[in-house]
Amino acid sequence: MAVDDSSQTPTRLEGKFGANIICWILGIGSLICWNSLTSIDDYYYDVFPDYHPSRVLTCVYQPFAFGSMAFLAYNESKIDTRKRNIVGYIMFFFATFALILLDLATYGKGSIGSYIGICLFVAAFGIADALIQGGMIGDLALMCPEFIQSFLAGMAASGVITSGLRLLTEAIFNNYENGLHKGALLFLSISTLFEFLCIFLYAFIFTTLPIVKHYRTKAALEGSQTVSSDLNAAGIQTDLTLTQKLVDGDLGHLDRLSNKELLFQNFDYALDLFLIFALTLSIFPGFLYENTGKHQLGSWYPLVLVATFNFGDLVSRYIPLINCLKLESRKGLMILVFLRFLLVPAFYFTAKYGDQGWMIMLVSFLGLSNGYLGVCVLMAAPKGYKGPEQNALGNLLVLFLLGGIFLGAGLDWLWLIGNGSVLDQSAKEIVEYFAKSSYIDVL
Repeated sequence: MAVDDSSQTPTRLEGKFGANIICWILGIGSLICWNSLTSIDDYYYDVFPDYHPSRVLTCVYQPFAFGSMAFLAYNESKIDTRKRNIVGYIMFFFATFALILLDLATYGKGSIGSYIGICLFVAAFGIADALIQGGMIGDLALMCPEFIQSFLAGMAASGVITSGLRLLTEAIFNNYENGLHKGALLFLSISTLFEFLCIFLYAFIFTTLPIVKHYRTKAALEGSQTVSSDLNAAGIQTDLTLTQKLVDGDLGHLDRLSNKELLFQNFDYALDLFLIFALTLSIFPGFLYENTGKHQLGSWYPLVLVATFNFGDLVSRYIPLINCLKLESRKGLMILVFLRFLLVPAFYFTAKYGDQGWMIMLVSFLGLSNGYLGVCVLMAAPKGYKGPEQNALGNLLVLFLLGGIFLGAGLDWLWLIGNGSVLDQSAKEIVEYFAKSSYIDVL
């Protein structure tokens, strides 16, 4: 494919609609495995009632996601984006399939050995998350903002899909023997198949779309090395063109800001994402499962709360597509992010004194503000930069996003203050189990 003038935006953006759809599906694939786990938390609470599955699995997931993302963000310019994303989706595929095999092998019994096995596969989820989120957002940042919005909307859609399926399986399997177990296996099976679809779409379809080829060619001519494999897969060779520009002394287009300079210029955006997701994960999902009490909805209550959050998160991620509702003021974003912390006392007093209607309203607002503010930041930040800088900035912003999630997962445990007997009892039971069991029994 010959590209005569890659510095200009094409007048006809062939394949834009298809690229938006694929970005949406890839966004679903980046979180459907994790959302499946959060949606079947009631199953894990039934199997492991004393081990706080919602909180523990989140705390296992996040250090691996954040640590991997820190390494990837530091080395982003040397890492091939195509290989990175494909490896991430493959890891999700095999880790989810392994969870199914582990559950079948242990017959759904809650031994400490199977719990440790689940934690190991969840750690693999964290690594895959860092590979895909940073890789995809960095890659889409050098294209048009609508692609980032579609990817982020897909991430939220994965939560809505899994919540809807969870409510459906609760209605279908509730009166069946081992209904929770069957529903959990169904969730994991769907997630496994979906990851396989994402591998196929990204590897063979997305890279061949004309608009995607255009933006990646433009990034390559600006000095980006992360798109080389994608261009080769699409049958595009830019080496000769780039070499000729080097010979002619046209080096200005290859100059780029360092990661430190990019972070300095966009620190407010990075802080916004950090605080947005730190607050969200300090409440969702652990607080919703363990600290909201019992109400008329019974076992449906936490499922309804999770579904409410996911639906609000999804709807709000489409609001920035309406120009008059898109917030681009950096000061305005920062003010709203800080005002959002008023939700902490609101959740505390509602859980203690309010009824389920007020809690559902609060959870809805938590989801709406999370999705809206996150999309506004990630759509606005990459504007005005060259392709390599946009890719680097996308990785840096995802690093702060995952850092916020990591902190939020830790802060989520603070809701247990005042309920120390639960923690003490859990620790005591684990110690007694090891004392009574041989090494072989534990495994």
